[in-house]
Amino acid sequence: MNAELASAAVYTDFQGLTALKAGAREQSPEALKAVAKQFEALFLQMMLKSMRDASEGDPLFDGEHTALYRDMYDKQLSLEMAEKGIGLADVLVRQLQMKTATGAEVAGELAMPQRLGSTFARVEAQMKSVAPLERKNEVVSAEAVTESPEAFIHRLWPLAEMAAAKIGASPEALLAQAALETGWGKAVIRHPDGSSSHNLFNIKADRRWDGESVAKQTLEYRDGVAAREVARFRAYDSFEASFDDYVNFLQSNPRYAEALRRADDPRQFVRSLQDAGYATDPAYARKIGNILDRGVVADAAAALKSSGQGTLS
Repeated sequence: MNAELASAAVYTDFQGLTALKAGAREQSPEALKAVAKQFEALFLQMMLKSMRDASEGDPLFDGEHTALYRDMYDKQLSLEMAEKGIGLADVLVRQLQMKTATGAEVAGELAMPQRLGSTFARVEAQMKSVAPLERKNEVVSAEAVTESPEAFIHRLWPLAEMAAAKIGASPEALLAQAALETGWGKAVIRHPDGSSSHNLFNIKADRRWDGESVAKQTLEYRDGVAAREVARFRAYDSFEASFDDYVNFLQSNPRYAEALRRADDPRQFVRSLQDAGYATDPAYARKIGNILDRGVVADAAAALKSSGQGTLS
């Protein structure tokens, strides 16, 4: 097996099937065996994850960092187990190498690229279906997003991606808005005991809100004049809940209908939010645009998309 195909035996390259796709186009028997092993490794990884989820864990050693390294270990272990094999890869190879009913060797060879392509599609579909579940189960800590703007984007990207999909917006626009509202996570409003409100979009707790809230001094603009005042803001149990409430907040308020119609254009989207009164700062949309122009969001998002990971954790 050549070096490019062999690199897929390292878990960090598990999501990358580029070399295998190239081998399929060349009708490479090595690519057939490699993709069968990748599929088997995926099956084993899902099995390991199910076993982990069924376990109550260790209350002494379980934690965010422990889960991270355990996940890394499981991914590598699944690939190493697939190298030794449990039989699934061999079955896949035999099925893909089956000749047509006429027994024509040429017909079987001509069918091979289509069979390989179909198998690649199944593998990628399975991987995409598993990844959101893994990301959704991960709880992003308030401290994890404050390390750097890049960490802010990497940690929150999966949540922003899911929220943006519900309203037809781009994750970049939501993250840029959250970055402005919270100073890249460093200024997320906290409760008196120091715990995070997880409010990424600084949505206020008006009479329609019956959940937890927290008071904070804020800068508001009235007739173009800035003034300090104390307001109450919504509080959530997690950043995921913040994204969910943000989507619901926009969808349930008719005044944001125009913003939702323009959600596919980040700058038009935030401009429409400002015009609808989402924020009193007259430079609100321009500031979000500046964050997008600065390139931090775009560069980090491009890295995540190209890696296929969606998250670095």
